[in-house]
Amino acid sequence: FGEELVVENADRALEKACRLTDSIILEYTAGPVFMGEFSKGTHEWLIEFEKEPSDLNKFTIILDDTLKSLNSDYEAKRFKDLNLVMPVIRSVPPGTFHRWLKSKNKLGGQNKVPRLSNNREYIEEIYIAAGIRSAYSA
Repeated sequence: FGEELVVENADRALEKACRLTDSIILEYTAGPVFMGEFSKGTHEWLIEFEKEPSDLNKFTIILDDTLKSLNSDYEAKRFKDLNLVMPVIRSVPPGTFHRWLKSKNKLGGQNKVPRLSNNREYIEEIYIAAGIRSAYSA
């Protein structure tokens, strides 16, 4: 979407959302949900929590507000939902990211979960590892 989010911003925003909602994240990845004929774009975040927030909507709002404060391009795209709408957060079951890495033969210290992507490849693969159907798959 051109807002050029970076992992440092994502990590800082997630840390704040966790701190303010008393939650703990084990792993996450995020990717785009592209604009459609009748819909605006957004970011979809798949998060494996060690401790889930009691209010996922509050967590999402804190994440979004913090990203806006850290990144002026993101804020401009989110202004009045001009190009991007509120992010979508999906909590995935425990072990999802481990299963995904194992399915890719990428278990081990040198292999890490990609945090941000410009396409949906990782998101869709992780949904499969989670045994969940993506609401946005083609």
